[in-house]
Amino acid sequence: MSDAKLQSVLSSLSQVARQLDALPSDTPAPDSSWVKLNTNENPFPLPEIIMQSAIAALERQYLYPEDDNISLREAAANAYSVSMDQVIAGNGSSELLGLVYRAFLAPGDSVAMMSPGFSFNRKLATLQGAQFVEIEFSKDHSLPMEQLLFGPAKDAKFILLANPNNPTGTFVPVADIERLVAKSDRLIVLDEAYVDFAPENGLRLINRYSNLLVLRTFSKSYAAAGVRVGFGFGHPEIIGRLRNIQNVFNMNVIGQAVGISVLAHRAAYADNHRHIRHERRRVTLALSQLGFSVIPSHANFLLARVPTAQDGSWWQSAFARQKILVAVFPDKGLENYIRVSIGTKEQMDAFLRAASRISRILNMSTPRH
Repeated sequence: MSDAKLQSVLSSLSQVARQLDALPSDTPAPDSSWVKLNTNENPFPLPEIIMQSAIAALERQYLYPEDDNISLREAAANAYSVSMDQVIAGNGSSELLGLVYRAFLAPGDSVAMMSPGFSFNRKLATLQGAQFVEIEFSKDHSLPMEQLLFGPAKDAKFILLANPNNPTGTFVPVADIERLVAKSDRLIVLDEAYVDFAPENGLRLINRYSNLLVLRTFSKSYAAAGVRVGFGFGHPEIIGRLRNIQNVFNMNVIGQAVGISVLAHRAAYADNHRHIRHERRRVTLALSQLGFSVIPSHANFLLARVPTAQDGSWWQSAFARQKILVAVFPDKGLENYIRVSIGTKEQMDAFLRAASRISRILNMSTPRH
């Protein structure tokens, strides 16, 4: 295509699409020799009984998956003691989040998110031509009720609240979330992606409040990030409308089968979850002894302020030179932090050895007065 033809085609893009740059081709993914601690996956394989369900589903690959995920939704309803019309199933909770934006936002509307939060929400708002309002947590990581109800977020069509929060790992008591939902007449989207590592959850509130939508995913606590299974729970009127705008055959047969099997065998993950909590405590202590300041986490990751002298990006690069991937964020106030997923004991040992080596090198190169 000539440049003139390309420019003609690009000029036909919608105003929203013109705001987005073309994505460059990514560099090759690191191979299996790298320690991948940057995207909060669960590091363990599926339990054997669940793996068998995936293999059996693959034998039906020539058939379309079940439309509207009826069997999966029924299994989720039974597992979580809700009605089937209160459940939507998705290709990960990220698909369901996108549906919420499409359903509730028109150009010029606004949406509010607790900050720092899941950055993908900014793009979703842009795609709808909506204004994105970020409300900072209070210094003690509690909810700033006045700002959410009467401040910058008062005109938002819905409010996003992740609990535990990503990237901080902090947790808001469900009683505080209930106060917000009870006082607000707008939709509150409660993202509980990491809730299986936390002390309590807010799912019980959906039977009390019609303005609450709870999102869950099997990517974090159930080791199914690559399979893509997510759920939304809420009032049947909201859930039914979201299902009506969902893509046909939005999930594949393997995802449906794994989701049903996980729901039937959640107890098989007890040791997995205990490991994550144990390693979370161990790595928190070890990092603190190396001069990091670690925010107490209720998720499967840690957000840690790096020792002085270098910022988070410097530490990310230093870890990468030792084939260890950690996450950093461009958000204001997070420049001096790294986020570390909790992996296997071997992965966390490798991470801590690297952190210790980098700390020694940094201390040797820092001038003493």
